[in-house]
Amino acid sequence: MAFKVLPAPSGKHRRPRRAALRTGTTLAGVAVLTAAGTFGATAATALSTPADAAPQAIEDIAFARAVDASDNLTDSLAAQAAAQHKAADETKRKAAEAKRKADEAKRLAEAAAKKAAAEAKAKAERIAEREAQARAARDEERRKLNSFVLPVDSGIGTGYKVPGSMWSSGYHTGVDFTASTGTPVHAVGAGTVVTAGFDSAYGNNVVIRHNDGIYTLCAHMSSLSVSVGQTVTTGEQIGLSGATGNVTGPHVHFEARTTAEYGSDIDPEAYLRSHGVSI
Repeated sequence: MAFKVLPAPSGKHRRPRRAALRTGTTLAGVAVLTAAGTFGATAATALSTPADAAPQAIEDIAFARAVDASDNLTDSLAAQAAAQHKAADETKRKAAEAKRKADEAKRLAEAAAKKAAAEAKAKAERIAEREAQARAARDEERRKLNSFVLPVDSGIGTGYKVPGSMWSSGYHTGVDFTASTGTPVHAVGAGTVVTAGFDSAYGNNVVIRHNDGIYTLCAHMSSLSVSVGQTVTTGEQIGLSGATGNVTGPHVHFEARTTAEYGSDIDPEAYLRSHGVSI
């Protein structure tokens, strides 16, 4: 390809033109070095400019095209940077969201564990309380079964085995507790009523078989509060004191026996003391 060379102007304009030419050439070279691939095409295009184009115009066209290519490259790089920033921001947002969800899951798990622990503790405490109440009830039941009391809260008038002709056996088979008519009479211990009724000598009387196999009798009562077959607890009222049967006045006759029948008597005071009763 041939270039048409224009005559160089004379006089003072000659050096500035060369300087301008060098300046333009330098700028074009910088543009080419900055974007080699793209600018190479631009330079080739500039070289293909018609031969009759002025050198200054050639330089201007090349420079303009280099600037456009540089702007396009800058825009492309800026777009890539923006996309990278956007992707980084999205990654950061997703990481923050994942962390938030993980923290929330951890908080919920800790709350659930704390609630479960509290419920387990409360349940264990309720079970322990019920067991303690059950033990207390059993202990109280055993206490009632094994504890004994006096038939009436009073002293003894006539003691055990005091001799006398007034008794068919020749001696007193029990002890007499002083009590006015109408005084409540209590079962000395837990057991089952085997006799509840009137007997000519004992009047209104109650015989109870206790859990240790010993029988006790309370006699001469004015009225009875229990019936045969009934179970009673320690201290439960079985009747009211009186003066029925073979007596000289109101009192409570109390006996301890190895059987329910007359003649199997044992020392009633010793029996009560053996069960912790103070007389």
